Amino acid sequence: MAIYFGEKIKAARKAAKMTQRELAAQIGVANTTISNWEKNASRPDPDLIELLCGILEISPSWLFGETESESQVPPGFQPLPETELLPRVGQIACGEPILAEQNIEDYDRVPTEWGAQFTLICAGDSMVPRIQDGDVVAIRKQPSVENGEIAAVRIGDEATLKHVYYSPDKLILQPENPAFPPIVLIGEEMNTAIIEGKAVGLCRKI
Repeated sequence: MAIYFGEKIKAARKAAKMTQRELAAQIGVANTTISNWEKNASRPDPDLIELLCGILEISPSWLFGETESESQVPPGFQPLPETELLPRVGQIACGEPILAEQNIEDYDRVPTEWGAQFTLICAGDSMVPRIQDGDVVAIRKQPSVENGEIAAVRIGDEATLKHVYYSPDKLILQPENPAFPPIVLIGEEMNTAIIEGKAVGLCRKI
């Protein structure tokens, strides 16, 4: 799911570490104008698009959701996939659960075809070798997953990334690494677990 025009402006502004006031001052518009753009209540005038894109270091084609034609790709080469900026939401534990941080720390560019809504940085070794410590995992927000799929699961104020297995009387959050024990929630404990979304892709620094 691609993000809307206003969300792209907001994502690019935050990636540039600018406030609405600072961006408005550089463009020469009111603070409320930037707010309206980001809420999709209005769009910049054509004569401001180039200035806006220059300040935020983005292209008009990305801002308006346009993609390069495949006919422009030289023979023998594959076009880059369409990408989008997604908010990175704190860290998520891949070992013992750590306190989930809900503030947006940064933004990551991932393929649009993943259909993700946010990203998380994994910490720990419980999901190796599939997911490494420090990997950026893209999450598609959904309230449930199929048996065995990897999900971001919140337990109270904490969160973890695990394979999810259901049974009538318990919920099992299974690590990939056999050296780590599963998290087993039984009976009413199952109600404390909230699936935030399904892991649909990851980015790894090499």
